[in-house]
Amino acid sequence: MAKKKDIHFDISERKILLRIFDLVFIFVSLYGVGHFFEFDYFYIDNNNWAWIIILALYISVFGTVFELYDLQKASKPDSVLANIVLTVSVTVLFYLLTPYFTPFLPENRLQIFYFYLAITLALVVWRLAYINFITSPRFYKKALIVGEVSNIQPIIDAFKGSDPNYKIVGFINCEDRNYDAIKINGIEEFQPNQMHAIIAKENISEIVVASYNSETITSDIYHDLITLLERGFPIKEYTQVYEDMTYRVPVQFVGKDFYKYFPFSRSNQNKLYLFFHRFFDMFFSIIGILIGAVILPFILLGNIVANRGSLFYTQERVGKNGKTFNIIKFRTMIKNAETNGAVWATKNDSRITFFGKFLRKSRLDEIPQFINILKGEMSLIGPRPERPYFVEELSQVIPFYETRHIVKPGLTGWAQVKVRYGSSVDDSLLKLQYDLYYIKHRSFFLDANIIIKTLSTMIFFRGQ
Repeated sequence: MAKKKDIHFDISERKILLRIFDLVFIFVSLYGVGHFFEFDYFYIDNNNWAWIIILALYISVFGTVFELYDLQKASKPDSVLANIVLTVSVTVLFYLLTPYFTPFLPENRLQIFYFYLAITLALVVWRLAYINFITSPRFYKKALIVGEVSNIQPIIDAFKGSDPNYKIVGFINCEDRNYDAIKINGIEEFQPNQMHAIIAKENISEIVVASYNSETITSDIYHDLITLLERGFPIKEYTQVYEDMTYRVPVQFVGKDFYKYFPFSRSNQNKLYLFFHRFFDMFFSIIGILIGAVILPFILLGNIVANRGSLFYTQERVGKNGKTFNIIKFRTMIKNAETNGAVWATKNDSRITFFGKFLRKSRLDEIPQFINILKGEMSLIGPRPERPYFVEELSQVIPFYETRHIVKPGLTGWAQVKVRYGSSVDDSLLKLQYDLYYIKHRSFFLDANIIIKTLSTMIFFRGQ
């Protein structure tokens, strides 16, 4: 009798699960409060669907801003409880302040507390259930890696850091050359003739083939993989799994067949997408400049007291198609910060003033770049523009680095909301992987996701 398969959820499935059941538990809770108690601020019937839609929208947006759908944080009770309080607090506040679309404020203000408590308890109950059941080992997605020994370690590290529910059971060396049995971070090596037995014993969900060169795969392993594929068993190529799990393109694993990995988004040539992209660039840049004008006196005062240099700072950067332009920022460093030439900015850089740290953490130093966006030199979203000196240096050591220049650089971007610092070649490689992922998957949805995550970066003061 065949062994019963374990149930597991992919990353996208778990994120959908979180969003759907957040709303289900909230509306069931509110319905219960309205049915069993004297609570009539928010009641569910056929006449108030707008109230339900607005509440669902607020929960989704603010839940994303406060990282309620970050799978790493969603699996930790302390993180998720703090994020629930933040999400519910801001959601209820906005809900109360938009009475044109939501119920009018009740005469009995205690009902506001019931409303807040019902949503909070619903989310706490559901998320604790999620942590204790969905993120438990019974729902792990188990994988077996087949590849060269030299290629396996970085892939295992990347997978482990991306999805807490993805478990690599072991690996099989696919090369003819024999190695002594080794262990990588406690992950066992199996022999090729054990493949079918391990799949049955461990309830393996998929095989990941991690090979730089398919010619190194032995004929016996190749035959076993073909047999499994013909039976409908999932077999995936490691760069595909890497990209799906980490949301970045693994350029360090790409060789001469690079064209397989860069089927760039059709949005890069889609005239409708590009038109609206530019329209929103101009719209938000005008709003950004107006906001900048309002807070300019406060920044000017802080600059006079702490920075003691010119308010604005310009620097040459590389834009689309390698064309250079001068980026505009509020000064955050001491005067003459680079007397000995270009230097990487680092975490806790001594050249950054106290007021400059505040500007960087809050991203307020970037406000003048709305002028660059209005001029068409930059976009609201895209890879961050780098200095020509560093572009030349990085292009020599990082493959495909200049590929990031096929789109306009951005005020914010996928790499900026995923990685905090870029002070070395390794950091630049990591950021490039995210930049190429954005270029490859560019869309309205991804742009909106970046905007929301940028707000989260600003709120939690994670700027650079």
